[in-house]
Amino acid sequence: MRNRTENQITLVMIRHGATWSNQEHRYLGKTEEPLSEEGIKELLLYKERGDYPGIDALFASPMKRCVQTAEILYPALAPVYIKEWTEIDFGAFEGKNYRQLQGDERYQKWIDSNGALPFPEGESRETFMLRCETGFEKMIRQISKAEGEMPETVGLVVHGGTIMSLLSRYLGGDYFSYQAANGKGYICSCHWESAGLKLTGATEL
Repeated sequence: MRNRTENQITLVMIRHGATWSNQEHRYLGKTEEPLSEEGIKELLLYKERGDYPGIDALFASPMKRCVQTAEILYPALAPVYIKEWTEIDFGAFEGKNYRQLQGDERYQKWIDSNGALPFPEGESRETFMLRCETGFEKMIRQISKAEGEMPETVGLVVHGGTIMSLLSRYLGGDYFSYQAANGKGYICSCHWESAGLKLTGATEL
């Protein structure tokens, strides 16, 4: 913890561990799915070798795969769950992988748009990014409630799409340039300004 007059803060954004659908390269959005045994083993390996920095406060998506990941990586901390950080709704693509979608005209149109088109029967990237931003602002308000001291390092256990959304929104750059493998993510440097928390850079975890 640090005094509010010291305006630097670090955000540790971690994508949840692998599930069966992740291992099968399937689109996994609104479906609740637990971590796979392999995903749990991988997280424990990363944790044992010291890949994850210590944190003072923890925020997470309320979906099962993120809840489990948070419990494994930071068992001593009770996460604050941000419902706006649930994964994007993949609609008609949910649960399917690239091979199964071959020949689907809707999928080819989505690929040709570089992912800019809304998912059929699902969510648009714009809507998803807006709710992720709303969740980020909710986190900032929660942090700002600290009396006298505030967290120096804040952890976020979320989805790959949430990470891409937040970093492209607050750092700029292409949405897909911030992809993270399961159990991986980014360490972000930030500082407080009068308008709120400003991200100034990110390095891969």
